Amino acid sequence: MPPATPACGRCAVSRTAARPGTLAQRVNDSKGCGGVMRAAPVALYGADPAEVFERAAATAALTHGHPSGYLSAGALAVIVHRLLAGADLPAAVATARSVLTRWDGHEEQTRALEVAIDLAAEGRPAPELIADRLGGGWVGEEALAIGVCAALSTDDLADALVVAVNHSGDSDSTGAVCGNIVGAHYDVSAIPRHWLDDLELRDVIETLAHDALREFGPRPPTDAAWYRRYPGW
Repeated sequence: MPPATPACGRCAVSRTAARPGTLAQRVNDSKGCGGVMRAAPVALYGADPAEVFERAAATAALTHGHPSGYLSAGALAVIVHRLLAGADLPAAVATARSVLTRWDGHEEQTRALEVAIDLAAEGRPAPELIADRLGGGWVGEEALAIGVCAALSTDDLADALVVAVNHSGDSDSTGAVCGNIVGAHYDVSAIPRHWLDDLELRDVIETLAHDALREFGPRPPTDAAWYRRYPGW
C-alpha cells in the first residue's frame, strides 16, 4: 500500500496555492512521481542538455516543490534527450547525472541513481530486490531509479518494461518512466506487435506523438490548418 500522505503526488498542487509553483517559488514540499512521469516530452526542446533539464524541472515544479520531485523530471528528460540524439544508454544516464549534480538538493536523487546503476550491474533484478534497494516508486527519485535500473539491466524493450512493472509499488508510474527511456533507446519498432494491436486509442496516441515531433522539430508548422488544430488558447 502507498503511504498515507499523497506520496505519488500526481495532483499535488497545494489547495491553498494561488498559482502554480515555479523553481523559485515552490507551492509545496511534494516529491511524488507525477512530475517525472510527464517530463519526457521536454526532451524534444532544444539541443543543450542543461536547458532541457531546467525546463523539465520547471514543468515538475508546477506541482512538486521538493527537489526530488522536480530534479527527477530534469534527469529523465536529459536521458531521453541524449538517447534521441544517438547516445547509448549508459552515456545518456551519465550525462543526466552530470547535469543533476549541478543543482542544489540533488543528493537524494543522485544517490538513488547510483544505487540503480549498481543494482543493474548485478543483472536482472528480482522484484524483492527492487523494493529493498530502490523502493516502491511512489516518489520521484525512486520512480526514476526503478525505470533506469530496468532499462540498464535488460537487453530489450519488453523485458525492461516487465522488470519496471513487476513489483508491488507504483508500477504504472515506474512502467511509464521506463517506457520513456526504452522507447527512445530502442524506438517504436521494438514494441511487441500484440501490445500495439490491443492498445486503446492507439491512433490518437500515435497522432499526438507525430505532431509533437513536428511542433518541436527544427521547422514547426505555421499554416492555418495547424493553428486550427492546436489553437493555443
